[in-house]
Amino acid sequence: MNSKTVKDIMTTNCATVTLQDNVYEVAVAMSKQDVGFIPVVEGKQLIGCITDRDLVVRGYAQKNEGSAKVEKVMSRDVTTVTPDTTVDEAAKIMADKQIRRLPVVENGNLAGVVSIGDLAIRKIFENEAGDALSKISENEFAGAVH
Repeated sequence: MNSKTVKDIMTTNCATVTLQDNVYEVAVAMSKQDVGFIPVVEGKQLIGCITDRDLVVRGYAQKNEGSAKVEKVMSRDVTTVTPDTTVDEAAKIMADKQIRRLPVVENGNLAGVVSIGDLAIRKIFENEAGDALSKISENEFAGAVH
């Protein structure tokens, strides 16, 4: 059994936004950082997150302008893990919840983010990461017209 923890593989220099930011600023930050997920913080405390899909579904599709506040598009109910969560448990959470990224929180403060790519790139529990990605992808494409 591998005892690696999320702390060993998480990204710690994450781009973040605050409630003072607007949708346009989130999109620019995602573009600059080449990411599709940005945590929303108040100070260092995690209060939500925004995905590129949130920008489309809650932003653009709801006719929210670029000046719309972050609160209009962010998710507040975010699944998180702690730095001492094992990598295999993080992979299981991702597979069960069908999510690609998990904010890592310590005492309510954002410590980093672990992504499904972090699991696969570092060759840690490839089967679990692959299974998680497979389940996520199957779900995303289940409604696609072929």
